Amino acid sequence: MKRWLAAIALALVAILAVYLLLVRDKSVSPTVYSPQLTATIGSGSAAVGVSSRGAIVAFLPIREEPPLPQLPISKVPKSGRLGGHVLEQAHVLGAAPAALRPYLASSRYGESGVDVELTSGIELRFGDDTQAERKWKAAVTVLADPGTTSLDYVDLQAPSRPTVGGSGHTLPELP
Repeated sequence: MKRWLAAIALALVAILAVYLLLVRDKSVSPTVYSPQLTATIGSGSAAVGVSSRGAIVAFLPIREEPPLPQLPISKVPKSGRLGGHVLEQAHVLGAAPAALRPYLASSRYGESGVDVELTSGIELRFGDDTQAERKWKAAVTVLADPGTTSLDYVDLQAPSRPTVGGSGHTLPELP
């Protein structure tokens, strides 16, 4: 019986050694993810960054140029995470294409849902945060149309059929 238990213990030690020395070291590699800031809460030196998933990121410095869009709340949530309509806004801002991010001024939750205002004053109406990437692609299509020179808003609630209205704002200046 003792030999049998010793053989099992030896086999378990051998299996553990093979796993630790041959399998585990090659299958696990450390990865550090740094959250990408998509918006801010507050302004100036008191501003705090927010990730696209709604996490408050107080430890990363906020870039000055181009400025990040500001969320319409004045205090950082005690939980360290956004919730409700402000979280939807963070999701939408996080899905914005990199080429458009310098043109994002602010976000709010209006009658139509999440609204993002561009630096030129044009309002992008997203509705909710579902299909945010698809809605951004529709926004890029409308804004890149050479026939579009001025407008007030782009309604993206149905991304396959975006609608535009008004003529009070010109398109943002290209860098």
